[in-house]
Amino acid sequence: MGVLRSTQSLQAEVDELHAALLGGGGHGAAAGWRRSAGAKRAPGAGAGGAEARAVCVTGGISFVGFAVVDRLLRHGYTVRLALETQEDVDKLREMEMFGEDGRDGVWTVMASVMDPESLRRAFDGCAGVFHTSAFVDPGGISGYTKHMARLEAQAAERVMEACVRTESVRKCVFTSSLLACVWRQNYPHDRRFPTIIDENCWSDESFCRDNKLWFALGKTAAEKAAWRAARGRDLKLVTICPALVTGPGFRRRNSTASIAYLKGARAMLADGLLATANVETVAEAHVRAYEAMGDNTAGGRYICYDHVVQRPEEFDELERQLGLPGGAAAAAAQGAGDNDRPARFELCKQKLARLMSARRRCTYDTYYSVAFD
Repeated sequence: MGVLRSTQSLQAEVDELHAALLGGGGHGAAAGWRRSAGAKRAPGAGAGGAEARAVCVTGGISFVGFAVVDRLLRHGYTVRLALETQEDVDKLREMEMFGEDGRDGVWTVMASVMDPESLRRAFDGCAGVFHTSAFVDPGGISGYTKHMARLEAQAAERVMEACVRTESVRKCVFTSSLLACVWRQNYPHDRRFPTIIDENCWSDESFCRDNKLWFALGKTAAEKAAWRAARGRDLKLVTICPALVTGPGFRRRNSTASIAYLKGARAMLADGLLATANVETVAEAHVRAYEAMGDNTAGGRYICYDHVVQRPEEFDELERQLGLPGGAAAAAAQGAGDNDRPARFELCKQKLARLMSARRRCTYDTYYSVAFD
């Protein structure tokens, strides 16, 4: 689903992406994208059969989506970008990222995540889908609204339905969030040891709603909708739940989503739940999970983070990197987390660590064993 951006930020974002391409060297983004006069559209649905290494990425010009596309190209995949707005097309044309007729492995196609039929046409001929896009409303300090949360859940369901209805698609990697795991009213807690937060944990939608944690609500509801839509269908689904995504350019390219993520951050900090994930780690997790799904060595949910923020000074640095004026980031971190909580928690990413280090060691018998409670 297209990221809603202010027109004032468009040129700055283009400049940031263009600089990343030019500075990528022989192994980075620049190695995967060539210059040309403009973006080419994908061929029609009837042009050839499904290719095993052809995939479609929604939100491919978002902060996470762009990194996923770059990583896929490095792994030798042919990528189809599902774009939603003319603004996205104009940005790509201005960046001059593509080679003629998609010879560099990238095509573009217009599709709305609220329209399953347009999605089906975009997905047709692809073996897999990476749903990385997300709604972000630039209005307001939180960057995310209750309405956005509802739309995100609806779009997730429609993307899954389009995947199921597209004969060539067999696998989907869905970008969720760590926030879909951490927010609950009451956790059972042994005061001698921290409570472990892993892939079996789900955020409480009522708690998120009561405390106006709209970003967490949207991610939780969207991921649950995806699992419901995929359950029992001929589609393998994996969800990646990254922490606050950082990396070069995240202030400019991901600021509204970051501010939305940080609502309630002081509570997460106090409870050991505020973490960050470099965008390159997140992208690699997506591709590793996708490849491991082919032989049933990946399934279910994966928590993804690099670093747990433990000191207030680190949180202050996050605020500084986001470029927020004094007091603004603190306001964004208000809400559910103002009261001190005696319970302490510990994040666990062992499942993803096993996948990233030796993904063929263990096999998951089913893809649909995800429980919501």
